[in-house]
Amino acid sequence: MHGARILTAVLLVLLTVTGCGTLADRYTPFTAPAAAPTGTAAQALEKLAVKGRAPKTGYARDQFGPSWSDVDRNGCDQRNDVLARDMTGETFKPGTHDCIVLTGTLADPYTGKTITFTRGQGTSEAVQIDHVVALSDAWQKGAQQLDADTRKRLGNDPLNLLAVDGPTNNRKSDGDAATWLPPNRAYRCDYVARQIAVKAKYDLWVTRAEHDAISGILAGCPGQPIPVDDTVPGTVHSSGA
Repeated sequence: MHGARILTAVLLVLLTVTGCGTLADRYTPFTAPAAAPTGTAAQALEKLAVKGRAPKTGYARDQFGPSWSDVDRNGCDQRNDVLARDMTGETFKPGTHDCIVLTGTLADPYTGKTITFTRGQGTSEAVQIDHVVALSDAWQKGAQQLDADTRKRLGNDPLNLLAVDGPTNNRKSDGDAATWLPPNRAYRCDYVARQIAVKAKYDLWVTRAEHDAISGILAGCPGQPIPVDDTVPGTVHSSGA
């Protein structure tokens, strides 16, 4: 017993001398990612911070991890997961456990058109996977402050991904709701509601122009709900920021 007390005293002295603290001081705990908010989109919008756009300095696509990582660990990359989720009549490459989508039909939300998808050189581009909140936009509105694991999840989160018409997605580029909205007006309420859900989930902000544009859209669809967050639960590393 006497020896145990001496050992404890020695350890306390060593911790003091070396400047080391407890395990809790030295390690940031792993936490589950926040879920998207519930309720109406208008209510969630008013909870988002309104700030100016930060500089784009330092932005690169790989700041959000490798493209189409298998973040839910179901054996399929996120591009194929989203194609399978958003299309109908899909066929899959044999031997891939229904992972690699070969063909399918997309009811494109951005244009209202029906698109026939065929995987291959020169044809796959007809259907692209859009980041509803563009990653460059996210970077300039808070994502710079997220840790690498959380940015990777944002870049591959099903809540932020939609299969859409390729040329229309190219025209969107990294626009926010103040500079770009889907040509299909019937989808605009759902579109901005999804943007709000993503920004709320990852603590991103909106500019005043963006806020007002979204508010104007939602005025035409009072009670518009926040979309269901279908992200498979996982863990991300918290930076404590």
